[in-house]
Amino acid sequence: MLSPSRDVQSLIDHLFRQEAGRMVAILTRLFGIHNLELAEDVLQDTMHQALKDWSQGEIPGNPAGWLMVVAKRKAINTIKRDRLFRSFASDMDALLKSEWTASYTMDHVFLEDEIKDSQLRMIFTCCHPALPAEAQIAFTLKTLCGFSIAEIGTALLATESNINKRLYRAREKIRNEQIDFTVPSGQHLMKRLDSVLLVIYLLFNEGYNAPGDRLTIRKDLCLEAMRLATLLVGTPVTAGYSPIYALLALMCFHVARFDARIDNNNDLIILEDQDRALWNKELIAQGFEYLVQSATGNSATTYHLEAAIAAEHCLAPSFSETNWAKIHTYYSALEKLKPSSVIKLNLAIIVGKKDGPAAAIRCLNELKNRKALENYYLLYASLGEFYFQTGQKEDALENFRKAKTLVKSQAISDLLDRKMKKC
Repeated sequence: MLSPSRDVQSLIDHLFRQEAGRMVAILTRLFGIHNLELAEDVLQDTMHQALKDWSQGEIPGNPAGWLMVVAKRKAINTIKRDRLFRSFASDMDALLKSEWTASYTMDHVFLEDEIKDSQLRMIFTCCHPALPAEAQIAFTLKTLCGFSIAEIGTALLATESNINKRLYRAREKIRNEQIDFTVPSGQHLMKRLDSVLLVIYLLFNEGYNAPGDRLTIRKDLCLEAMRLATLLVGTPVTAGYSPIYALLALMCFHVARFDARIDNNNDLIILEDQDRALWNKELIAQGFEYLVQSATGNSATTYHLEAAIAAEHCLAPSFSETNWAKIHTYYSALEKLKPSSVIKLNLAIIVGKKDGPAAAIRCLNELKNRKALENYYLLYASLGEFYFQTGQKEDALENFRKAKTLVKSQAISDLLDRKMKKC
């Protein structure tokens, strides 16, 4: 076997991120949620087959379709091999074990509409209320979104050992309590839907902020989050829930700035310096459509407020013309709805935009003294920026240096280097 080229490995990694959720969902629909590890084994076997075949020959014209065909074939072989001693999905077990109905059943389950339905089932199974909230999120990110253990740990600020324990307990809970692979109804649906939205939100944030590599924005993760949210609005049972539209609006506004946020050297471009002509006008328009659709509920959620903040940035013709007073109002409401040190930090930054750098420095130093954000680079980077604006370059340099010791992203580290040079 030839050593896989970087291009093939990169494509496999991309497709794993893009297709893992779809493939695990449909395989779990066949095998049953109690055989989740079997579904994951078939997925891994399929990816290894792609790596082997594509490294030795040509990459197929439709790689995603190739993966689904191979996964289907491997699923058939697995069912034939295990059908005498293993039970599969309760509503399909007899059909899959009969030679007369197995082929038809497999063909039906691999239809596109059935795959989408399976993904929806998987989302709500991962977010079952019998699982602790932190386990729901970790389980969804691993099973449906293709996150590695290390990536989940980074996203949830937990160790890999801790994440492994959460996943093990989640699987044991599903197996022991025989949790159904179903979409709930009525109030049971709404209880789980909020957890689903939180997972999608975290997935998007992980892609957009993506620590640890030079690809500061990992589009795959962001687009996967948007795809999952779109799946929810395209399904009658969940389509009427206004926070879904608010979350989609928020994601559209951020994704619209992809091309302006990174330069040709993969260096990060801050909002103030972005070329707004590069912002995707169609996505911004789509975001406003979703924002209008989100206004049907009785109250504003954190997704509504964050979407409103992002919308103000998209409405501003230039950075200097941004309506900071309006954004301050939204952030103040957000801080009351979801109190956190990070939101207080963002609010302090907006105070600086609205009332001047001296006001921001006072607010930021209050946060610094509380020590809740002592390991968060943005606190020190923000202090450095506002000290620089007031001409206190030594204080600015000290805070930029501190910020650099706390970042993992090379692009953000490079940005801090550029700021230190200005000092």
